[in-house]
Amino acid sequence: MPRFVGALDTGTTSTRFIIFDDEGTPYATHQIEFAQSYPFAGWHEQNPIEIIESSHACINGAVEQFVAKGYKASDIEAIGITNQRETTVVWDSVTGKPLYNAIAWPDTRTSRLVHAFKEKPGAEKLFDLCGLPLSTYPSAMKLVWLLQNIPAVADAQKAGTLMFGTVDTWLVYNLTGRDKFVTDSTNASRTMFLNINTLTYDDFLIDFFGVRGIQFPELICSSDDTAFGKVAAGANALAGTPICSCLGDQSAALVGQKAFSVGEGKNTYGTGLFLLYNTGHSPVFSKNGLLTTVAYNFKGHKPVYALEGSIAVGGSAVKFLRDNLKLISDSDEIGRLASKVPDAGGVVFVTAFSGLFAPYWIDDAQGTIYGITNFTTREHIARATIEATCYQTRAVLDAMQKDSGYDLKTLKVDGGMSNSDVCMQIQSDIIGINVVRPSYRETTALGAAIAAGIAVGIWKGVDDLERVNKKGETTFTPTITEKKKEKMYHLWERAVEKCRGWVEDVEEDEDQLTEEKRVESSVSLHLLGKA
Repeated sequence: MPRFVGALDTGTTSTRFIIFDDEGTPYATHQIEFAQSYPFAGWHEQNPIEIIESSHACINGAVEQFVAKGYKASDIEAIGITNQRETTVVWDSVTGKPLYNAIAWPDTRTSRLVHAFKEKPGAEKLFDLCGLPLSTYPSAMKLVWLLQNIPAVADAQKAGTLMFGTVDTWLVYNLTGRDKFVTDSTNASRTMFLNINTLTYDDFLIDFFGVRGIQFPELICSSDDTAFGKVAAGANALAGTPICSCLGDQSAALVGQKAFSVGEGKNTYGTGLFLLYNTGHSPVFSKNGLLTTVAYNFKGHKPVYALEGSIAVGGSAVKFLRDNLKLISDSDEIGRLASKVPDAGGVVFVTAFSGLFAPYWIDDAQGTIYGITNFTTREHIARATIEATCYQTRAVLDAMQKDSGYDLKTLKVDGGMSNSDVCMQIQSDIIGINVVRPSYRETTALGAAIAAGIAVGIWKGVDDLERVNKKGETTFTPTITEKKKEKMYHLWERAVEKCRGWVEDVEEDEDQLTEEKRVESSVSLHLLGKA
């Protein structure tokens, strides 16, 4: 009789619940997309209530499939959680209800705040304390914006009832019937409130951002058999089941790829792209634009750190071609279009919809397309969109090599875009090394399941995972010359340099809504209908 564990994966655009056996084979899955709100340029919000509702629905849907196959809900020994990181939720401890929409991780409304905070005394200390640069990306600036602009949030801070959390905290708080207010260090390390060296909240960071008086979640390990509590009684089909792990999505993917040794890395092609490189039990601080983060922190073991290169736009660029420009009718079509042309025809698409993240950290860039001529077709644009993700991956890998002194021999990949053979071949060509894709590519959910399974003894430890998701790997090898590869990359680097400063120019030249009017409009039109 196999043993089973469930994984709740709440990503940027959808929630899903997958039930795995002890060989990593999925037995049942249910997925639901939830709405995204873009009230103004650079703004990206989500409904926290909808995130919870979709979580219950996905668990119930997957369990229904599981039971229909002849198993019992009680056969599922534990639940693991993995989630979009940095996305910021605030709610009231008395009512338990959110005070504003969740501000999603790609949101760039805080760009002006970032520039102001970079001038504050002590700003130069931040990176060495938390491993993150001041940018619109981490949770800290999102929370500061909420405190400065949303009266209900500021009032709750004054009253001492303001609770802050990333999506993992919000999920566990609600799934346990408000019994647990916790976070793990992989998620906390993305807020700028955690000291990356001690893995505790840092007084200097709390004071720097002015967030005293806020309730912060308790810090616990990423894999623990008791600390996360149990699913509360009610409509959820897994009421009483222990929640035994929580990992930010990119850390979960690293675990799912079983990159447990120093020097191993992976790239997840999701809404954004995220490269993680295992650096062992000590944090490594990048001098080349990378982030220092917690890879995973299992109960009874030393925490493991990683260097990370975060790329804001990956699969979301494909969605942009589909939904905004109508150049494709479904996401899979992009690979088919790209394969019809030998190259991008001189077109370079800098997909800086949320600025450029690692290793550039250019907040004032916006999406730009260079090299369009009468020769350009939608096939060229499709290929240039794929190449944009691959070029940025190359830039991050170059930075990782400089920081670590180690060249990756292979790149492990997962996530939606990795399903495309065309995309993965282009990636191998641009980085000049082998790209290895596992047969089962939902490694984010698998990583959460592995962490929960280790907590309850389904696996004795990481050395007991040899049989998990082992068969059916595909390897892509480079097919173009070194000269062509470097010529293509040089064109990309030129395009990146040309896209700097676009946001500033637009704000100076266009008659836009003032910040106050945008906030007033957002509060009146976009506050949660279900809260």
